[in-house]
Amino acid sequence: MTIMPSSSGDRLSAARSLLEMVEEMIDGATIVDHRSRVVWFSEGQLALLGGVQLSDVVGQEIERVIPHSRLREVVETGHPQPLDIIQYGDKSLLVTRLPLRDESGTIIGAFAFALKNSIPQLRPIAERLQQLQSRLARMEQALSTTRSHRYTSEQILGASGAMRDLGRMLRRAAGVRSPVLLLGETGTGKEMAAHAIHAASSRVNRPFVAINVAAVPENLLEAEFFGVAPGAFTGAARQPRPGKFQIAHEGTLFLDEIGDMQLALQAKLLRTLQDGEVEPVGSNQLARVDVRVIAATSRPLAEMVQAGTFRQDLYYRLNVLSIRLPPLRERHGDIELLAIKFGERTALSFAMALRPFTCDALKLLETYSWPGNVRELANVIEQIYVRTDGDRIEVPHVAEVLGIDTALSTALPSPVPASLATAVADLERSMIADALSKCQSRQAAASALGLSRSNLYAKMQRYAL
Repeated sequence: MTIMPSSSGDRLSAARSLLEMVEEMIDGATIVDHRSRVVWFSEGQLALLGGVQLSDVVGQEIERVIPHSRLREVVETGHPQPLDIIQYGDKSLLVTRLPLRDESGTIIGAFAFALKNSIPQLRPIAERLQQLQSRLARMEQALSTTRSHRYTSEQILGASGAMRDLGRMLRRAAGVRSPVLLLGETGTGKEMAAHAIHAASSRVNRPFVAINVAAVPENLLEAEFFGVAPGAFTGAARQPRPGKFQIAHEGTLFLDEIGDMQLALQAKLLRTLQDGEVEPVGSNQLARVDVRVIAATSRPLAEMVQAGTFRQDLYYRLNVLSIRLPPLRERHGDIELLAIKFGERTALSFAMALRPFTCDALKLLETYSWPGNVRELANVIEQIYVRTDGDRIEVPHVAEVLGIDTALSTALPSPVPASLATAVADLERSMIADALSKCQSRQAAASALGLSRSNLYAKMQRYAL
């Protein structure tokens, strides 16, 4: 605040006169000089201080009279403090503090005043602010949930040797910061594996952001990755729009179908991975990002490098730790486990009765080649529940959904077991499942198999029957 009279004393007096004119609107007012010494207190301020006499405090440092005063801070910094809430005994006051300057801009003091009844009048605004803050907290929580991992390694089902090896590699990937390249046919669970790596890593409490490169138009990919500066192009928002790298800061960014990325964008992605910086579209300002990248593809990147359709330097940057996800046809013994699990999930989702598989139906599932892998198997089980009826899932139900001639399906060869132990286990499981389906009770099934009931229960648990 600038006071027009020529001398500092005149200016302080003018400020006093102004505050005296509006005294009926304020609870108290204070003026200090350039050394933060008391120049004047209003009658209301003297009353707040316990009825002290103005003559007794004029010239004293403000903190000796009001220990919690912040007027010295205003004098020394020149920064106004428009709104502050302080407590005087059981009374809350809304205080405004402003510097006093002469014509040259030099600070000659400061003053403070508290508006009467200001707190009750501000209560609706405070309540509205609290509501907005609560809403923001809920939205942030929802965003955090949306951006968090959905799967862990325990949810990746499979007891085959190939899946045990995969589990070890996923745990190893979680313990390092290097980029990971997931290779595998479509439907093998690459995104689930990326979630599992993030969930077991030190970044578990930070965002997990996924983007399917093949699903975003080429002209929008750069904006999706690196964000957009305000007004970068016609129709662009006035506020900056963060890209996936900024959203995934300190977390994990999953780039699905990385093999479909155009060459021009590959160069910018490589620079971001090397330098840890992004440059939003329409901006020349760089922003630091700390992102762990997991990329995935079903395409042969090594061959694409040789053909010149994928950058060699980016391939080497991503291919620090490559993990191959086995196709379903190589996961001996896992088809039955997955089929049962998908059946349970579908029955629960549709509020339908659970339908067990017959041994022949499971054999038919195991002889199928599954070009769509686990995703196709899940879809087939759901179709069986939706399209067919019965207490159990039998060969005709499976054949109908797979489009297989039932007469020919009986002649399909059984899959070659991985080892003698696997063949023995498959036979034992098949005999137990067949006995359970034919016998009226588990005791009868145990007797038919020549097992004790406790032994039967142990084997049922072993084979997830």
